[in-house]
Amino acid sequence: MADQLEPVFQIQRIYLKEASLEQPNSPAILLEQEQPAVDIQLAIEANPVAEGMFEVAVTATVQTKIKDKTVFLVEAKQAGIFEIRNLSDEQMGPIMGIACPQIVYPYLRGNVADLVQRAGFPPVHLAEINFQAMYEQQQAQAASTQEAPALVQ
Repeated sequence: MADQLEPVFQIQRIYLKEASLEQPNSPAILLEQEQPAVDIQLAIEANPVAEGMFEVAVTATVQTKIKDKTVFLVEAKQAGIFEIRNLSDEQMGPIMGIACPQIVYPYLRGNVADLVQRAGFPPVHLAEINFQAMYEQQQAQAASTQEAPALVQ
């Protein structure tokens, strides 16, 4: 047992990788009294950057519209560099798909709210996300997609 290496999981850095804000219909759209519809999309990506080092990024796209006109569009990508070593492949999936996004996401929420507020709008507070449920749903979808071709034959 002494020859087995201890698992390593450390945050190296959390950073705002990308942020953009567009108000294509300002200033006219700002005079509208109607409440805008809000659409929020999230994406997670994980990439190796060096031996035992991984970048995990969570991207939020927030678009608000009144009728068919955009009030504002915000896209922000918050990332973290994590040192992850001596874990099995079975452990890596949940670490990259659940643990790392849970660490990065609160920073993303704060940056999106701040960016929207600095643009002159009430802040948009992204909801809490259950990354474990999201990960399990993605795994189930991937498993059913892999099984589907076998059923067709």
